[in-house]
Amino acid sequence: MNNKHPLPPLFFSMTYEFLQLYLPKQCGRSPHTVEAYRDALSLFRRYVVDTLGISIGKFSFAECTRERVLGFMNYLSELNSKPSSRNQRLAALKSYLAFAADKDVTLQSNELEVKRVPQCKVPKTEKTVIGEEAMAAILGQPTNTKMGLRDRAMMISLYDSGTRLAEILGLKLSDVTLDGDNPYIRVNGKGSKERVVPITVKTAAHLAHYISVYHPNERPKTNLLFFTVIKGVTAMMSERNVERLVKDYARKAQASCPSVPDHVHPHMFRRTRATQLYQNGVSLPLVSRLLGHATLETTRSYAKPSLKMLREAIESVETPGERAVRPVWEADEAMMAKLCGLR
Repeated sequence: MNNKHPLPPLFFSMTYEFLQLYLPKQCGRSPHTVEAYRDALSLFRRYVVDTLGISIGKFSFAECTRERVLGFMNYLSELNSKPSSRNQRLAALKSYLAFAADKDVTLQSNELEVKRVPQCKVPKTEKTVIGEEAMAAILGQPTNTKMGLRDRAMMISLYDSGTRLAEILGLKLSDVTLDGDNPYIRVNGKGSKERVVPITVKTAAHLAHYISVYHPNERPKTNLLFFTVIKGVTAMMSERNVERLVKDYARKAQASCPSVPDHVHPHMFRRTRATQLYQNGVSLPLVSRLLGHATLETTRSYAKPSLKMLREAIESVETPGERAVRPVWEADEAMMAKLCGLR
């Protein structure tokens, strides 16, 4: 008679399948999202090994209790992780546990226990947008060199289309249509959802000039719209590289335009464009469609009314006691003459 009990499943036994197959292939998550989940689970591994002192070769799902996940949140706090970042790590951990429980029903009680771990309270702050004068100053910083041409075309495209940085960097030449009166780009958004985003004729002209310089008929042999060449190897530009150049141009623009914010990053271009569209009368559902948001609720964070919109809203409502009162003497010629001291 065999009295041996099966060993409890190890916690990290399904991470490879979760990251390599489930998220990208079954859920259609973007590489950027997959990397965010990988970072979260890697940080949890570090917490298990360094803080709990348990090898990942022995740490089981049963040992991933609610108390230990709360300890993980404290661990992240000690690393000076922001509340929003801690919430993202927690969401990734819960998503992994839900995936594991779906594969093994014996893990469902453990998944439900961790599911009760609350998120951190995130203080609501006013999101910074870039004013028109400041945006013009930033876009005017690149020099009239080949690299400056590339940087200007990229930043103008990023701002005008309101797309995500990853979407711009993933554009191929075939995704750009510049002919005619309705130029547009075809972007591959989150969840592998494709959408068409219109661009202005001026932006199309900048892109046409850029393409004529960077994509001559004979070289380089790449279908990426924006690219880098390092040691003879052509590759996609990294997001970090674009973040660096945007920050540099913004810092230079502050010398002539003090209204440029202190910390400018590419996503502020998207937020600024969305806010401007809303403030200029574009309906929220249409803004949501242009941005590629899955729900209208996500777009509401960009719906920041301008001071002019607030003033017009206030002035459209009459103040009590200030309504126009029809004079009792109106249409009474004799009474009006008497009030004027006449006969």
